Amino acid sequence: MIEIDDVSFTYREGERDAVPALRSVSLDLEPGEFVALLGRNGSGKSTLLRLLISVLCPTGGEVRVDGIVSNPANRWSIRERVAVVFQDPDDQIVGTRVLDEVAFGPENLGLPPAEIARRVGDALDSAGIGELREVLVADLSPGQKQRVALAGALAMQPRYLILDEPASLLSSSDAARLVGELRRISVETAMAVLYITHDMREAAGFDRVLVLDAGHLIADDPPELVFARTELLESAGLDVPLPVRLAERLRAAGVPIDGTPLTPVDLRRRIGQATSVACSS
Repeated sequence: MIEIDDVSFTYREGERDAVPALRSVSLDLEPGEFVALLGRNGSGKSTLLRLLISVLCPTGGEVRVDGIVSNPANRWSIRERVAVVFQDPDDQIVGTRVLDEVAFGPENLGLPPAEIARRVGDALDSAGIGELREVLVADLSPGQKQRVALAGALAMQPRYLILDEPASLLSSSDAARLVGELRRISVETAMAVLYITHDMREAAGFDRVLVLDAGHLIADDPPELVFARTELLESAGLDVPLPVRLAERLRAAGVPIDGTPLTPVDLRRRIGQATSVACSS
């Protein structure tokens, strides 16, 4: 379990230009959970990521990963458990060939060659790029590079995978496919996924949604409950999903839409149900 216990972080703490980035944040992340983290720029998302992988240490509170305190002394123990896929894959890819890049992490763990080969093959297949193993990274598209970065993270067989706006270089269809693949991998391996985004459509596909605003954790619930709080989302500078907004307008017009529709398909289904009820009464 990842435990974030009353964590605060301030850049340049103690100086006149100190910048509070996180303020008394507490939450847990269990193995196998599928969680989206929402927040506008400056909300504290990237700071939280850096705390989780021991790049930063809290200025207050404590971060623990499977009981290990996240700090520089424990950095490598933490990174054996927590893997990250950054927004720009060029920020983390170091290998020349796809095969070399995906093998880089397991090789640094000192694993036997047979285990490295098994992990690399499984990771390439899970990321859907098995056919690219001998291709030069320089010849890949941005979306393919993103999958290489994902395969490199999966090859570490982490218990927790953090993705920092990984769909920013992908089309909407590829982004949806990525979320579906991540869910499958999470179910099959009991790996927790923390997916950082500002896209409400992506977040709708997760089991749990966290919202950060100005360093405060202001929501931690299933998406249908978070998205129903339109005033909270607007105050945090986030867009209200269009199906939710349309459902609100229909209810205001007298159409008895039930619940919080997360997708256009869900909205159409609820409109159909509301129409059937109206016609039968």
